[in-house]
Amino acid sequence: MKTTLLAAALATAATAAFAAPERYTLDASHSQVLFSYDHLGFSTTFGMFSGFEGEIMFDQEDPSNSSVNVSMPTMSMFTGWEEREAHFMSGDFFGASEEDMITFTSTAIEVTGEDTAMITGDLTMNDVTQSVVLDATLNKTGTHPMANQEWAGFDATTTLKRSDFNLGAFAPAVSDEVEVTISVEAMKAAE
Repeated sequence: MKTTLLAAALATAATAAFAAPERYTLDASHSQVLFSYDHLGFSTTFGMFSGFEGEIMFDQEDPSNSSVNVSMPTMSMFTGWEEREAHFMSGDFFGASEEDMITFTSTAIEVTGEDTAMITGDLTMNDVTQSVVLDATLNKTGTHPMANQEWAGFDATTTLKRSDFNLGAFAPAVSDEVEVTISVEAMKAAE
């Protein structure tokens, strides 16, 4: 009887250990957040954040048991036009300093398909935290051919309202809605 219970306990422990989420760290050189918005009806204007930090606790067996935690300096925004970047960092929008960060921490993951999920999380930007939902796709997992490490790649999209984060200056002439596209690569962390 004791042997059976011990075997059952070990099997349960082994299954739990196998199914535990594994830590992946973002590859900053291949991870970007792109954003776009309507400018006065004349054009779509684009910008991006890149080189940010974060980790994904990824459970391939049960993706709903995964989590995401990402942060980026607000002032790392790149628009391709220095005057626009300076305006975004001014009091009209972020009033940003070197210490200001944008963060996202997942609170729930709902698997919607074989390689898709809705990731709900807290986005903190401009000292305001709002719940947002990312429509995410797992692009690929496997051994990276150059790094010879386990790797994972994800894409996600969402739409944000600038005014929800006290960034609504010049709306509605400049659209309040901002389309966000995210693409990240992450490497399995060394144990």
